[in-house]
Amino acid sequence: MGAALDVLVHHHLFAALCEEMGAALLRSAFSANIKERRDCSCALFDGSGAMIAQAAHLPVHLGSTPLSVQAALDLAPFQDGDTVVLNDPYFGGTHLPDITLVTPVFLGADEPRFFVANRAHHADVGGTHPGSMGPSRDVHGEGIRIPPVRLVRGTGVGEPELDGEVLRLLLANMRQPEERRGDLLAQWSANRVGARRLERLAEAANGAGGHAALAEQGRALVAWTARLAASFKADLGRALRRRGPVTFRDTLETGGSEHAVVCTLRSEGRGLCFDFTETADAVPGPANAPRAVTLSAVFYCLRLFLPPDTPTNDGVMDGVEVRTRPGSLVDAAYPAAVAAGNVETSQRLCDVVLGALGVLLPDRVPAASAGTMSNLTFGGPGFSHYETHGGGAGGGPDGPGASGVQTHMTNTLNTPVEVLETSMPVRVQRYGLRAGSGGAGKARGGDGLVRRLRFLAGCHVGWVAQRGRHGPYGLAGGSRAAAGAARVFRGGGVRGRRLAGEASLEVQAGDEVEVRTPGGGGWGQKGS
Repeated sequence: MGAALDVLVHHHLFAALCEEMGAALLRSAFSANIKERRDCSCALFDGSGAMIAQAAHLPVHLGSTPLSVQAALDLAPFQDGDTVVLNDPYFGGTHLPDITLVTPVFLGADEPRFFVANRAHHADVGGTHPGSMGPSRDVHGEGIRIPPVRLVRGTGVGEPELDGEVLRLLLANMRQPEERRGDLLAQWSANRVGARRLERLAEAANGAGGHAALAEQGRALVAWTARLAASFKADLGRALRRRGPVTFRDTLETGGSEHAVVCTLRSEGRGLCFDFTETADAVPGPANAPRAVTLSAVFYCLRLFLPPDTPTNDGVMDGVEVRTRPGSLVDAAYPAAVAAGNVETSQRLCDVVLGALGVLLPDRVPAASAGTMSNLTFGGPGFSHYETHGGGAGGGPDGPGASGVQTHMTNTLNTPVEVLETSMPVRVQRYGLRAGSGGAGKARGGDGLVRRLRFLAGCHVGWVAQRGRHGPYGLAGGSRAAAGAARVFRGGGVRGRRLAGEASLEVQAGDEVEVRTPGGGGWGQKGS
């Protein structure tokens, strides 16, 4: 009983540490994208790079960050105080605006006992399009690519030193460099908060001997999670052995055509295999997802079915294989563009994984949610902004879906109208629910959103979204939801021009852009 209680206590201590890191990051960041929208995530790892705990931040960040920590480990040996920065999508990252900082924590040992890490989406990291989220053909048009490098160097004595030359190199390739600098330093500060909290936890565990004990509690927590998750995965395995593999297909809309995303779920030995090898090849546009994103989607979907108090760490994936095909839409290879893979393909990956699980668990899986983050970027001299928009959640066995919310792989807030209008040359003309956009059914899908912006100055606008042709699917006899769309109205006119799902354009003062996001699919036959 005592050992179990210790693990439970440390589960909450480690999770609180990650939340404290997040609070420090939000309070010290410069950009609205981080401090208002909260497009950032924090997590704790053991000395081998296994994730121990995370804050309740963004699923797409947290399930993929372990690969960033593994990439940072290649720079070992470390000194106390080192901090590594990276965003390379082919080497631990996801897409270029998501910049990750990884800091080793030694606690008096010769090798790191822990690593603290945070990831934040920067409003711009260079490239062809302001906001770094446009329809580029390869990764070089999407911004600066950062392999794992030391941004901060431990000196062995005294305070660690920021590498000014590395920082200048990064900022020289980004728009609004002062804002980017502020956000990067806020990320470093958040990791230092996490490191200090670990030191205090170790001290509270009886001095120097507490350092090793704290590390052991981290390993015990991961093992406990694996045991908690084993029962659910065993049930899935038995169901799969009775009926055979389950395949679920959906499509991504990109480049004027549709491309298959396929998940086959099967039981192999004592484990589960999520096989995506039938997914289409990579496309000449930004919808390609690095393998880290695919791993993150599977991690997130499995975690949904575990008891609410289950710790969220590497134990969730114990006994799970994720099989991908290099060079495909869900395992991007250099030099594939990847800006939308993290935000759009990740959502479709959730749809196909949950669709496959729904065949086995029809009374536990809801219809598809909005299936897109509806990404809008705009920028001009002295400003740059990035926004994701909520949509409808799918209806399910437990009732109707929520309206106007972020779903699945995203967990951000919106930028408040007051903040947006005081920090950017825009006015919000309309913002509300898109009535009737949810799919019909016994449990109706939630409604999407409508947001219309008027620009007070000329700027560049980027739009990246999915579900513009086919709305999110219904389940158990429920109907599809309404598809999404974005339109530009020149000079505030009444006849808008519809934007393609991956669009880049210049607007002038007085022009308006209206975003309409998809609802959620309906569940069950209406009237049944």
